[in-house]
Amino acid sequence: MSGERLLMSGDDAVALAALHAGVRLGTGYPGTPSTEILETFDRLGGRAQWSPNEKVALEVGMGTAFAGARTLVTMKHVGLNVAADPLFTAAYTDIEGGLVLVSADDPGMASSQNEQDNRHYARAAALPMLEPIDSQQAYDFTWLGLEISERWKIPVILRLTTRVCHSKTAVVPRDSADEMAEPRFERDIPARVMIPAYAKPAHHRLRQKLAEIADWNEQDGPNRLDEGKAELGIVATGIAAVHAREAAPEARQLTIGLTYPLPLDRIRAFAEGVERLVVVEEGDPVLVDALRAAGIPAEGKPEMYRFGELNVERVRRILAGDTSPEPIPPKGKPPELCQGCSHRTVFQALRDLDCIVAGDIGCYTLGVLPPFSAMDTCVCMGASIGVGLGMRHVLPEDQARRVVSVIGDSTFVHSGITGIAEMVYNPPATGHLVLILDNGTTAMTGQQEHPGTGRLLDHSPTGKISFEALAESMGVQNVHVVESSAGEEGLKTLIAELLAKPETSLVVTRQPCVLAAPKIRFYEKAAAEQLAAEKGCAAEPAG
Repeated sequence: MSGERLLMSGDDAVALAALHAGVRLGTGYPGTPSTEILETFDRLGGRAQWSPNEKVALEVGMGTAFAGARTLVTMKHVGLNVAADPLFTAAYTDIEGGLVLVSADDPGMASSQNEQDNRHYARAAALPMLEPIDSQQAYDFTWLGLEISERWKIPVILRLTTRVCHSKTAVVPRDSADEMAEPRFERDIPARVMIPAYAKPAHHRLRQKLAEIADWNEQDGPNRLDEGKAELGIVATGIAAVHAREAAPEARQLTIGLTYPLPLDRIRAFAEGVERLVVVEEGDPVLVDALRAAGIPAEGKPEMYRFGELNVERVRRILAGDTSPEPIPPKGKPPELCQGCSHRTVFQALRDLDCIVAGDIGCYTLGVLPPFSAMDTCVCMGASIGVGLGMRHVLPEDQARRVVSVIGDSTFVHSGITGIAEMVYNPPATGHLVLILDNGTTAMTGQQEHPGTGRLLDHSPTGKISFEALAESMGVQNVHVVESSAGEEGLKTLIAELLAKPETSLVVTRQPCVLAAPKIRFYEKAAAEQLAAEKGCAAEPAG
């Protein structure tokens, strides 16, 4: 495949690079726009697995890297919030195998609850960050990230954005890596056991690593200079660099690939050679603030361009200082729950009972829209249970008894189990009711598996968590399982009965996603046939 020209998305390019670079394990949690990376890696023959959440995915990745294996960990931008706990301490440790963590940001919030800019994490966690501009760089920077990681024994963040993840551009792969050494554990307690006695010197080592990486970035970093007229100089990163090149082809442009730590001397020399210096970046003013802090005079974009994705026209407006109102984009068709979706019955019941609904992240979030209008809060993965409990604790009794927490099956495994622990440990006086809407898949991101489906990333059978058994073992007083197809009236009656009790309750409404159901039946049939074949082989007498 080396030298062959391929048309690939950024996500697929990262997966291909991971395969060619000898990544032993890819871990992550599905989230747009990162999901396709591990799915493609698995399809190409790599070993990939979905973790219950991003924190666990990174911890597993750290374990493989400590053992000397190259590792890829993937998540969307808000997923890095969940993984931040191990991330900040991982920076202090020495890893043996390369570890690249993909953070896929979503400017414009195509499928997200916020528009955070994860470039802030590189500085906060003190980790190097690479930002590709297209699929070729997504491929190349995956390799480079692993190489930087191994050279300095430090995790590397590869920051993608929606447009790079999902746009297709040409990729010319390189030869696959030579056969890698087999993973092997070698004890190094001061480098991996972060008690204060070891963490204090580890922090000094981390800062020394960053200083060395900064020096390397000045001389040999993945930074590109496009010559042009000195009247206008542009410093840009990521997809914004592509837009800037098209918007101002006559300008002199410096595109930064390793954006933390920055090659400040190189940027300063570039700035001295142009009459006007403009920073073009998507999202927060991270780069322009860094340049100004270093004493490099640079223009940033007006505040109005901080929101949403950039494009060529918006960059032209930025360069022209145009702050007039932008054209209002045409309204699209609002999203809605699929016809036949099992969640419809639930939200009809909650609406008719006038419940106060603490909602969660997933396709069932669409229950907030008409005709249901049956969701009152939505913050982050798993927050529905804690938020619902908080309202129960302080609202007048007549309102408290109307509060219900709604969470999906994948989201429950991700971040909802600790909410059940909180409910059992600190039960409100009126009790509380949690509904797990179990549709047998991670529907919103494309029907991926999770620990509650009993299937791995490749849909082969594995162990399965029983939500009802888990709730009972944790001490929930009332646990019920309801088939959503049983009808709205029966569900309404059950919900009303449980709301009237001053006890903790959990109801699992179970019916496969209408889009995933045919696939689920196929997977279950294949698993049954495999089990029967294995039993048949075991029953055959030895010859």
